Amino acid sequence: MTDYSKKISAVRSYSRNATASTDPQYLSEQFESDRGRIIQSAAIRRLQQKTQVFPLEKNSAVRSRLTHSLEVQQTGRHIVRTVFKRLPQTIAESWKLLPYEREVETLVEMACLMHDIGNPPFGHFGESAINHWFEKELDNHVVFSQANDKMLGLQLKLELKSFEGNAQAFRIIFNLLKLNLTYSQAASILKYTRSGLERKPEKDKPLSYLKKKVGYYYSELDDINAMSKHLSIKPGHRYPLAYLMEAADDISYCLADIEDGVEKGLLDCQKLASKLKETFAELAGDKADEPLARNKMFSEAVDYALGRSEKEPINKAHEFFVWLRVQLIHPLVEHAAQTFIDNGEACFDGSLNRALLEDDSVYHHMIETFKSVAIRYIFSTNEVETKELQGYRIITGLLNAYSPLLKYPKDKFLAMVEGSERGGLIEARLYKRLPKKHLKAYQEALKERRDSNDFALFEFYYRCRLIQDFVSGMTDQFALEEANNLSAI
Repeated sequence: MTDYSKKISAVRSYSRNATASTDPQYLSEQFESDRGRIIQSAAIRRLQQKTQVFPLEKNSAVRSRLTHSLEVQQTGRHIVRTVFKRLPQTIAESWKLLPYEREVETLVEMACLMHDIGNPPFGHFGESAINHWFEKELDNHVVFSQANDKMLGLQLKLELKSFEGNAQAFRIIFNLLKLNLTYSQAASILKYTRSGLERKPEKDKPLSYLKKKVGYYYSELDDINAMSKHLSIKPGHRYPLAYLMEAADDISYCLADIEDGVEKGLLDCQKLASKLKETFAELAGDKADEPLARNKMFSEAVDYALGRSEKEPINKAHEFFVWLRVQLIHPLVEHAAQTFIDNGEACFDGSLNRALLEDDSVYHHMIETFKSVAIRYIFSTNEVETKELQGYRIITGLLNAYSPLLKYPKDKFLAMVEGSERGGLIEARLYKRLPKKHLKAYQEALKERRDSNDFALFEFYYRCRLIQDFVSGMTDQFALEEANNLSAI
């Protein structure tokens, strides 16, 4: 039974006055507290110097992770308002959703703002660089094969080779910054539901889309289980509002990436318009002539935007994207909202095994068109690939520089952490560069495992997490500076 009063909760991991009250005014106050914790967090501030598409970009008109997240936030707000506008009152009442419009809007907005906080420097290429390095490095360590629990040793080794920004976000929330968000707010960014200990399922398996990437690590397993139990989220299922956050991201980034490419001079409006219409015709097939909302076909919307831009004597690109966005964003938002309503039970249950906009509709083909054009004509350009290679070298250089901390004997590393020994010539100096909050997370995780038969395994696992936390938390510029500073080591 769809009952949102069981999903909208202000309970947190730890609180002096924890209560499961469903009073909207109380919930609003608690979610407003979440808003403050998120906006004032260091993780949000760092987004202003992390790349969206173009690493180390000097043109401030090109999007950073922060400006992208602000756009996603606005789109998420728009989708929520459209859901409540379109949702029949009888259904809203039966779902017990009617009193919580403002609360749902706040949860989705803040989920959109923080959805990228776990991403490393240099975007998705940064994730690949971290994984590529750990793929090679961890095979040199025998601690995994020497574990008493051989299966867990293998699972943790594979997880450390699968760094994922979505999973890192939960690590930041629960253990690095300890934001102590309400479970409802934290669950709103649970995009993927696979633990780092699980293998990726085959495409035809149940919940395969929801498990296509690692959603959280072993290090946050207890937090995720507590959150899921309180919010009645079944294993492998999502929290319903995560579908709205995901749709807002899909709508925002695909068009934004192309606009940034035009801003950089990689495409002009004439060529872009031609490629959009051509690609859409290929992908949509028989649906290419279906009208969107307001009875305008995709090709007509593109032509209209191009016509408006050609009448603009100076800033043609700006005019083109203004009118393209006016005509296309609204239909995409309306379709996402209606899909959420039409699949109300599956979304509430968290079992809808796809994104809201992945439904083979004309709107789905629009999203795929923007993604395809961006991949072909922006991401594959020499400038972007050069920046990605630079990012790869920077991250690889950083991990190489800090690798002595992973090779240092367990007892000596622990003694250095506890302050009973200064440490080796190189190791002591590298250790002092690590952030205190990351070291605290390392120490607190080990406190609970002191009596374990596999303490050596857990110690090394959390030491690897310590290095990944540090490098992934860097901004693009700081990563470059740190790599340059340590390049002689």
